[in-house]
Amino acid sequence: DQISYNFHVRPLLSDNCYACHGPDENKREAGLRLDLAESAYAALKENPEAHAIVPGKPNASEVIKRLETSDESEMMPPPESNLKLTEEEKGIIRKWIRQGAAYEPHWAFVPPVKAALPEVSNTAWAANQIDHFVLNRLEQRGLQPNEKADKMHLLKRLSIDLTGLPPSLELMQAYRDDESPEATDKIIDRLMESPAFGERMAVLWMDISRYSDSYGYQDDNIRTQWPYRDWVIHAFNNNLPYDQFITWQLAGDLLPNASKEQILATAFNRNHKYTEEGGVIPEEYRVEYNVDKTNTFSKAILGMTVECAQCHDHKYDPISQENYFQMYAFFNNTPEKGYEGDVSISKPAKNPIMWIEHEDLEGVLDFVNHKDTSNIMVSVMADFKDSLRNTYVLDRGVYDQPTTEVSVSTPEAILPFDENKYETNRLGLAKWTFAEENPLTARVFVNLIWQELFGAGIVRTAGDFGMQGDLPTHPQLLDWLAVDFRESGWDIKHLIKTIVSSATYQQSAKVDDRKMEKDPGNFYLARAPRIRMNAEHIRDMVLFSSGLMVQELGGPSVKPYQPEGLWEASTSGRGELAEYRQDEGNSLYRRGLYTFIKLTSPPPKPIIFDGSNRDVCEVTRNRTNTPLQALAMLNDPLVLEASRVMAGELVGAGKSAAAAIEEAFARILCRPPGEEELRLLTEYYQEELKRFQKRPEKILHAVRAGDSPLGPNADKPETAALMQVVVAIYNVEEAITKT
Repeated sequence: DQISYNFHVRPLLSDNCYACHGPDENKREAGLRLDLAESAYAALKENPEAHAIVPGKPNASEVIKRLETSDESEMMPPPESNLKLTEEEKGIIRKWIRQGAAYEPHWAFVPPVKAALPEVSNTAWAANQIDHFVLNRLEQRGLQPNEKADKMHLLKRLSIDLTGLPPSLELMQAYRDDESPEATDKIIDRLMESPAFGERMAVLWMDISRYSDSYGYQDDNIRTQWPYRDWVIHAFNNNLPYDQFITWQLAGDLLPNASKEQILATAFNRNHKYTEEGGVIPEEYRVEYNVDKTNTFSKAILGMTVECAQCHDHKYDPISQENYFQMYAFFNNTPEKGYEGDVSISKPAKNPIMWIEHEDLEGVLDFVNHKDTSNIMVSVMADFKDSLRNTYVLDRGVYDQPTTEVSVSTPEAILPFDENKYETNRLGLAKWTFAEENPLTARVFVNLIWQELFGAGIVRTAGDFGMQGDLPTHPQLLDWLAVDFRESGWDIKHLIKTIVSSATYQQSAKVDDRKMEKDPGNFYLARAPRIRMNAEHIRDMVLFSSGLMVQELGGPSVKPYQPEGLWEASTSGRGELAEYRQDEGNSLYRRGLYTFIKLTSPPPKPIIFDGSNRDVCEVTRNRTNTPLQALAMLNDPLVLEASRVMAGELVGAGKSAAAAIEEAFARILCRPPGEEELRLLTEYYQEELKRFQKRPEKILHAVRAGDSPLGPNADKPETAALMQVVVAIYNVEEAITKT
């Protein structure tokens, strides 16, 4: 009945009109700006008798005339733009003007407020405040939530979400036997106290911080940023408040009496690509590095696409090119160089550098996993102490085209930067980021965590809270969580526990025809999502369930199995990474988080399962479904090796075929098999057993997968047959799916 500018009208204007009538002054047509009320209401520059919008009078509004005309010379959007509004969309704009054409500030630029909990009918279902907001939207649409997931499905979901690992048999049994009302709460606490919690959260942050083990570009030599990854794991496990977590990464070196831990955190800013190619123009790449820092900060922490304003005023958001380079200026006072020499004189860190010495490992950096006595170099941040580099708006964003000089500042549309309140450096930027009035910071991180747990954020464009971003499905819930997060002292574990303790999160993932018809995208959360696990967690599931995993925390990256020739096909032939040298022993069985990332040739299996290639900051991964994924699960040496190791262990334990299959099923799928499932798998086992008994020469050929030693039972037909069953279980869709 009541048309909202933010939720009904602005998306239509943004998609169809702002390219020519929006914030970008250089591309603005006819002097008309439709994103601001005073401009839209004003007399038209080319026709002073007319007004684009006359509140309350759609027939007197030029916008309506242009939208509804059949004259192609007058029609808006113009036919050559290939943009067109539907009759319903035109009706929305007409109705909005009739109701007064009231403009509203963009929802994401208004500080969040904790709304009162909405009333719901089914009060018994709600476990905490989250559920009131979700249930209110469901009841408005005639939907009801699912029943609570059964214990084993819920345990797997919690374990994957909180540790990235499937639950152990011992944990399954403990949870199954605990019939107390606090059983789930105790499991949540237990999982969040596990060191694996920090590793699971670090997967998200490595994508955001564009962590890699090489420099990128043509030569793509090795670098040693891995102590930063150890710090991220340590920070999450110790529940470092989010304001400190970000402040240290943005400006730890500028804190009073900064510790080596705080300086190490600033490696966040230095994870971008570097060139080691002779003949480059150093200033071009120095500018490129600072552009990357600026874009990463804005996308990951503010959820804004400010990179659009590097070359011109933003076409959709109120961010000018001057605003962009004012933000860029925060990162422009470092002695970092664009080029330090080619690969022949390369070192594994670029200036500014922090050395991690042996004595640090016994003190403030005791969380860094470094076994030998050599010192480690890490690229970190520092500013010039006695001078300030001038910053200019670069014409079209080009490094050698300076125009107007600017100083540090932030977009006023988000929150003005008060130089009397904040230092004019990265530390001041961090304080501005966590000012209570900043409308974005808490919302953006809350949304990232929601996305990690539900597969999609409350705002589905997690890196774009601007005019072109998706509207929140539950705006009041997003704001309630954002304020609660800030009031908790930016407590990350509190935020996660609040979400996973909700009835919304703990629902069954079952879906019926009615819910699929009314809400196929699960926008309104009438069921738990059913989504494929992250690439790293698929590897971890295979390693953990088979018993192969080496659960060592932190340390340098490792090089597991990889098809031959991939690196060699994408290298200059120079430097330490010219050839792929697979690791041996325990290094082959580390978690996916620790897999070596070479930027010009990222590891193939994570890429097949939509892992980030780490070239730039990524806040959202795609989820595709391709034949390559099935082929990888069927043929990956690690899956075959894990199946062989598990089968050998179960046969060696003297278990019956049925008992062995039941245990393998539980270890992989985290639940007991149904009667029909057990029957089918047992029949398959018997078929394979007969095959290997008839052809014993095939046994060693079948089980010889991976580098781990063949066990004493490897040559038995029972082992080979059970191995085939385990491979089949790993290839059940449920094995790599969080339900």
